Amino acid sequence: MRRIRLIVLLMLGLGIAFDSQAFLFFKKKKKEVVAAKKADDADSKSKKPKEYGQVITKKAKTSKGLFTVHKVDNNYFFEIPDSLLNRDFLVVNRIAKSAAENRRGFIGYAGDQIGDNVIRFEKGPNDKIFIKTISFSERAADTLGMYRSVLNSNLQPIVAAFDVKAYKNDSIRKTRNSVIDVTDFVNGDNPVLFFDERFKRFMSIGNLFSDRSYIDTIKSYPMNIEIRAVKTYAPKPQNPTDISADPLTYELNSSIVLLPKNPMTPRYFDPRVGYFATGYIDFDTNPQGIEQIKMITRWRLEPKPEDVEKYKQGELVEPQKPIVFYIDPATPKKWVKYLIQGVNDWQVAFEQAGFKNAIYALEAPKDSTWSIDDASHSAIVYKPSDIPNASGPHVHDPRTGEILETHINWYHNVMKLLHDWYFIQTAAVDTAARKMQFSDELMGQLIRFVSSHEVGHTLGLRHNWGSSATVPVDSLRNKKWVEANGHTPSIMDYARFNYVAQPEDNVTYPGLFPRIGMYDKWAIDWGYRWFPQYKTAKDETPELNKWIMSQLNKDKRYQFGTETDPSDPRNQNEDLGDDAMKASAYGIKNLQRILPNIMKWTKEPDKDYSDAKDMYDQLIIQFGRYMGHVAKNIGGKYTTPKSVEQTGNVFEYVPAAKQKEALEFLNKQLFTTPLWLIDKNLVGIAGASPVGSIEKVDVMVMNRIINIRTLETLLENEAYNGASAYTASQLFDDLKKSVWSELNSGKAIDIYRRGLQRAYVQSLVGLVALSANPAVISDAPAVARGQLIALRTDIAKAIPAAKGISKSHLQDMYAIIDTTLNTKK
Repeated sequence: MRRIRLIVLLMLGLGIAFDSQAFLFFKKKKKEVVAAKKADDADSKSKKPKEYGQVITKKAKTSKGLFTVHKVDNNYFFEIPDSLLNRDFLVVNRIAKSAAENRRGFIGYAGDQIGDNVIRFEKGPNDKIFIKTISFSERAADTLGMYRSVLNSNLQPIVAAFDVKAYKNDSIRKTRNSVIDVTDFVNGDNPVLFFDERFKRFMSIGNLFSDRSYIDTIKSYPMNIEIRAVKTYAPKPQNPTDISADPLTYELNSSIVLLPKNPMTPRYFDPRVGYFATGYIDFDTNPQGIEQIKMITRWRLEPKPEDVEKYKQGELVEPQKPIVFYIDPATPKKWVKYLIQGVNDWQVAFEQAGFKNAIYALEAPKDSTWSIDDASHSAIVYKPSDIPNASGPHVHDPRTGEILETHINWYHNVMKLLHDWYFIQTAAVDTAARKMQFSDELMGQLIRFVSSHEVGHTLGLRHNWGSSATVPVDSLRNKKWVEANGHTPSIMDYARFNYVAQPEDNVTYPGLFPRIGMYDKWAIDWGYRWFPQYKTAKDETPELNKWIMSQLNKDKRYQFGTETDPSDPRNQNEDLGDDAMKASAYGIKNLQRILPNIMKWTKEPDKDYSDAKDMYDQLIIQFGRYMGHVAKNIGGKYTTPKSVEQTGNVFEYVPAAKQKEALEFLNKQLFTTPLWLIDKNLVGIAGASPVGSIEKVDVMVMNRIINIRTLETLLENEAYNGASAYTASQLFDDLKKSVWSELNSGKAIDIYRRGLQRAYVQSLVGLVALSANPAVISDAPAVARGQLIALRTDIAKAIPAAKGISKSHLQDMYAIIDTTLNTKK
């Protein structure tokens, strides 16, 4: 009994000890919880909005505009009116100053666009402001009850969150403003500002070095906010073991532009008029499915309210907001006037649409507040680059296709490209082209032409590669006609200069240079004419359709030919006229006049012969273009988009007679070695290489003729049209007679013909290899295999009688064919 009492007393003592320990433990924890709660309360209290004057102090430097922007010490604040919450903003990001060591081809120069987004600022719970990125790829109205379902399936992502630091009642705007601190957001790396991830990957840009990056300025303007920051990134070397590359520092500009509250009425895309397009999936238009809606991209041109009746009566009126381009102040002074002329040349097209002074160019203001990076300005940006190019992109409202601004890129070395084109295509008829340094006036006019072409892109126009094919070749030699009408109806064609005109035609500049043509005027009229009587794009579509049909019935020169059709021989770049064989024959005549004079026309004191070599190479390239223009007729298919109200076929095969004519031309001008291209002076003194140059043309032409697309078109044509079609068998019979004539004649095979025959075999081998790809379902590889089997037999018969290098060549061809045919799948 006593023992039990001792145990109980012991347990009671231990219990008291444990209780004491527990009490002390929980007391400590309670203090920690209380302290943490106090800290949370303090943190929560610190995050709660303060008095406006506590945040935006008297030290603030303020920029008023779209938002009021404040800089307090090193922090930047946006003061956002409630009236601008839930509004759409377009963010455009560009390089202001580039890292010269990290340019990739055409990308990486000052002025290059490196990203864009549509965003909204939205009010969240607990005094938060969110930024959401907005997509317009899927839409629905309430007409079929689909709106709510589409909305629920397209929740827009929140990409940034900000605590509201203070509120301010704005008596002028009669709204409450939310003040947020954007410093960390702008200093960081995020999906809204600065480099798009695609550009980062392309330019091998790695992580941001925040300690070497900073905000330069944030300025507010009436319709936009301009952010300029210096960003330093780690490079991503091509070789992962290379850690020696220097960091990449850029000065970047982001423009936040308010999109129109009342969006422009869109105009629906039509494939018969060449406009760029934007679009979305519509869940309402088709009650039993969906429909892809496409809208053309164009500027918003509307008459001033006081001029509406004048416009309706056919009077020319000025638009409410004209299209204005500024010339980059960095542009060499002597070229400025020509760039301005290239813009102003489009005025005549807009006059056809009912607007005067609708488009013009100005020199950039000499004003420290003006910036070429401001997205409210359109500009022609000069790039001191060795890239021989120019480009005309534009930024548009994804909701409607409204073009908001553009930065045309004009690379300095485009002048080299212009020189070479003009020399090779016109030196036979224009003495001013017979030199390596053109006069400033001639080069200025060439720059003007490029300016006009690129401006056309910024107006929404695509390349019209079919335009030149609507002009009869003989008209290009008719001085009166071509000087009055131009050698192509569209400056948006890649028609360059009139290479068909012969010296005896006496055609002058108006008949040699591109210009704003009848198609361009009509396309601008179609895209920009204002129709106030129609409330929606759908309402105006029937009238626009009738208009297109009427124009095409009047004159085929209003026809548009897409640059994306690989099979239609009418739609080609760098070609002229409605007959590639005839036009190319005239072009070759002019090349034959130029080639013997290259040494003389490129000679300059104290220089070597590299210019002569360069111009010879350019001449070969031009010759290759002519061969390519002709080759596209073989296995070609015409595509002429039509609405259901039009009659006639949309798809037609190139007639058999024309395909045979094309092959006969190639046999005469290329397969029979063009010995006129071999100039001993150019070979011996300038280092020209006719052997390699001609073989490159052979390879290009063979790849164009002997490929899966060409053969499938020939096979389809035969299946549909039988005896009237030019068949694959006929093509190879004709090719073999010309390319392999030595097999029957026993003649020696010279170096040029060996290159041609090699190109022929390699093209067939490439086709046969496709049979191993299960994704390729086509008879073309089988046709190619059959040709190789027959050719192997013919070569085997010819080898015993052959001698020297001819014999070695045939043995090599036999071995290549035999290996291909005996390769196991």
